[in-house]
Amino acid sequence: MRAVVQRVSEGLVRIDGALHGRIEDGLLVYLGVGRGDGDTDVRYLAEKVRHLRVFQDDGGHMNLDVKQVGGSVLVISAFTVQADARRGRRPSFEDAEQPDRAAVLYEMFCDELLGLGVRVEKGVFGAMMDVVSTNAGPVCVLLESRRAF
Repeated sequence: MRAVVQRVSEGLVRIDGALHGRIEDGLLVYLGVGRGDGDTDVRYLAEKVRHLRVFQDDGGHMNLDVKQVGGSVLVISAFTVQADARRGRRPSFEDAEQPDRAAVLYEMFCDELLGLGVRVEKGVFGAMMDVVSTNAGPVCVLLESRRAF
């Protein structure tokens, strides 16, 4: 399971022109579920996102997590996070999980974050979404449950 995590001052998702989810001061997470991912990957990545210290403390150091600053998380399903573009010019998505299983793990990830005490907004799995964000910093962090990077 992979995530691109961005610290944002605002994030929102529209589906068919209608606002579906919106946050201020928090994290925008593009989540990609990989083949073979399971409960352990969900828990690991949700804990990482919840406790990721990318918000500034009073001294200007990135020392606070999303809950400590009263922030929220906007989670967007994005199988393209599993893309492999090392060969050729067209990314391969063969490492992405099948949609049925990926949808279940996406929902589990969102539920896990909720259980960790974070307000969660989300897109709709598999939908064509327009995601708008104002990156704060910018701060962008790549996370991977198998710790490949």
